Amino acid sequence: MADKRAPIGVFDSGVGGISTLQTLAKVLPNEDFIFYGDSANAPYGEKDATTVCQLATDVIDELATQDVKAVVIACNTATSAAKPQLTAAYPDMPILGIEPALKEAVDAGKQHILVMGTPLTLSLPKYRAQLAKFGPKTNIYSLPCPGLADRIELGSAGLPKIKALLADLMAPMLEHPIDAVVLGCTHYPFIQDLITAKFEQPVTVYTGYEGIARNLTAQLQEQDLLRSVNNDRQIQFMSSRNTATELALYRDLFEHGIQA
Repeated sequence: MADKRAPIGVFDSGVGGISTLQTLAKVLPNEDFIFYGDSANAPYGEKDATTVCQLATDVIDELATQDVKAVVIACNTATSAAKPQLTAAYPDMPILGIEPALKEAVDAGKQHILVMGTPLTLSLPKYRAQLAKFGPKTNIYSLPCPGLADRIELGSAGLPKIKALLADLMAPMLEHPIDAVVLGCTHYPFIQDLITAKFEQPVTVYTGYEGIARNLTAQLQEQDLLRSVNNDRQIQFMSSRNTATELALYRDLFEHGIQA
């Protein structure tokens, strides 16, 4: 039986999952967290599914040595490519994965939905099934964004490269009457304002973070692992690129985001 005082593990291919961590930390204020960024192997979204599965397995094995009581896969690509294998390997640990919040946008009645994601996320069966299900109900525009997560890995220092690539990627989408944007990569919320500024009309942004926070809360309650008091909360950062500079970047992104 896990100790309810144990931390929750959160991992991503790099810095993107820190945006998910921000929401989890707000919704679960009494929980300790360990964030692991596999920045040495980022981005996952331009690798093949087998490689992503092995990398994600290596990360969750590392988090297990930290005695985490649950894990959030804060990476759409890793969720799509590896979640079944990870839950099979750790059947007694709650493992939750994030995925593009397309259903949320459709349920809200949006009619022209732009889904931005990594090439691998948008090519895998999980997303293709969502597309087949919801496509007849609304106009869905899938936009693979190769290289974007890689530039966001640089933090604020990458802004010039981020803006240049974003302008090229989004140019074809501006012809459509987009009313919602689904951010299908956890890196992208760090540049949410840059994305929405491209549109003349108001757009609603969907990340799926609140949903995964609710699901995590429910699973912890169900297994009596939810903490009600924590007077010395700890949020720890780990990285496969284990340098002081990288860890400082993680902390800065958690506290301040990307400063335009």
